Amino acid sequence: MIRKIIAAVVLLICVWTLTACHTVKGVGQDIQEGGEAIEESSGK
Repeated sequence: MIRKIIAAVVLLICVWTLTACHTVKGVGQDIQEGGEAIEESSGK
């Protein structure tokens, strides 16, 4: 019983970590695209 609980907690932590990585990556891409749009509009 305790092994099942530990396995479930470990699985949830792994899923949470992977989700967080994708979220941070997505935010970074959005910021980069925003910066590129500003550079293009400034005439560089």
